Amino acid sequence: MKKFFAMALALALVLTSMVMPAVAETEVTAPETITIMCDTTVVSEANGRADFEAQWEALIQEKYGVKIDLVIIQPDHSAYADVLQQTMVDRNSWPDVMILPSTLYSSYAAANALWDMSAAWDASATKNSGRFFGDAVIEGLKIDGKLFGFSPTSGNGCVTYVKKAWLDNVGIEKVPTTWDEYAEMLDAFANGDPDGNGKDGDTYGVSAAGFVGSEAPYTNYLAEFYQDAYPSFILKDGKYVDGFTEESMKGALERLAMGFEYGWIDPTTLTNATKDCRNMFYDNKFGAFTYWAGNWAQNLKNNLEAKNVDSVLIPMAPIAEVGKYFDRVPPVWAITRECDNPEGVFKYFIDTMLDGGDIQMLWTYGAEDVHWSRKAETVLDVAYAEGEFHMRENLETAGTAYTKNHIDPKLALANFAEGYDAPNQMTDVMAESADVFNANSKLAAIVPTTTEMSELNGDLTALKNELIANVAMGKMTYDEAMAQFNADPTGAAASQKIVDSLNAYLAEQAAKAAE
Repeated sequence: MKKFFAMALALALVLTSMVMPAVAETEVTAPETITIMCDTTVVSEANGRADFEAQWEALIQEKYGVKIDLVIIQPDHSAYADVLQQTMVDRNSWPDVMILPSTLYSSYAAANALWDMSAAWDASATKNSGRFFGDAVIEGLKIDGKLFGFSPTSGNGCVTYVKKAWLDNVGIEKVPTTWDEYAEMLDAFANGDPDGNGKDGDTYGVSAAGFVGSEAPYTNYLAEFYQDAYPSFILKDGKYVDGFTEESMKGALERLAMGFEYGWIDPTTLTNATKDCRNMFYDNKFGAFTYWAGNWAQNLKNNLEAKNVDSVLIPMAPIAEVGKYFDRVPPVWAITRECDNPEGVFKYFIDTMLDGGDIQMLWTYGAEDVHWSRKAETVLDVAYAEGEFHMRENLETAGTAYTKNHIDPKLALANFAEGYDAPNQMTDVMAESADVFNANSKLAAIVPTTTEMSELNGDLTALKNELIANVAMGKMTYDEAMAQFNADPTGAAASQKIVDSLNAYLAEQAAKAAE
């Protein structure tokens, strides 16, 4: 983490010293090559990425009469943020476009690393199509009134899925609605025989990819333990505070420590990636999994079935103490300042994602006859007639079918064009989890990046994560953790400097609005 703090600081110092060149008003020309950096929310190499690239290039040429070579740089999903930050240290290695989580989006915008696409968006075919209904999402992505990134979907968030068979096996008749009921369920899952293998105590209640998430909203994988606590900066009663220093964090850490001590929480949580958690869930090692709503509900079901594990999952409404799940700020596609032709990249890459036709179809469901098809064939023992839309078997995970590509159809911010033969692939399983989330979620907000945030938050976050893990695993008490936080120069003092800078930013924005 410290090395990435240094990288971010170096980037900020270099870029903020640069002068934004004037943009000449010229006709938008198509770039010969568009280089993108993305995670595996776009189909991976093992899952037919080459076919996706080829079909994208063919559709662009067919629709616009231009030939563009799409080059995809795609690190492993769990390492994406680290590789991206390493890449951004050297301006000569910057891609034209990259997917950014909300925290890096605000940081790179503040560091003057991103192209302002505000004017391009206002004039875009997507915005003016009459099919786009995501204005609120776009407004939420603006920083100081400027748009530096685009998302084709809303942010979505996580719900807690519970294996119904496990509830039945331990004699719990209803899904938990309070912390006490949730804790009782986890205890039964960890100490009883929920998987029905005749052995007590060889399973866990819950697992997660870390005790604290790597990106906002940070608490979404262990929401029931954090409840109203938040380990980073958040707007509260009109002022920014560091949630780590709030009293609510004490209760959260004590609940995590209880869960670890009692064996409710899988001990590999500290080092897990999300894929590790999914594989453990499919292998029937734990029973409650807080993960993404919508499309992932079907993915979880499909993969459980492939492992011959009972696949009935109940998406829980948030327990009373949680109140609402977080609807995250969506990851965005941003064009870098080093892009030679940002207007062209916007027009042919960003503005075509939601074209209402074949390109939107490609981004939503993947490559035709690779990820989906309308050919007469049998897929996973289901026979499809000629012309009947269906998803095909996963190239990487045999026995499961694809459900989508980059755009979750339930979350897309624009409809397909009227008359376009778009499928309705929203299964009852997807819809149920999405409906639970949509009815019980609250919008997260982008926290602005100040100079103090850029300089101090890397080491501060590393310290917080270390302390959270140590308390959760019983290596120190909450009071010992806070004593170290207060004594460490990268802790409380740095936190207060960031809080002061954020509130100064708020005051500055209020003064501008009053002029």
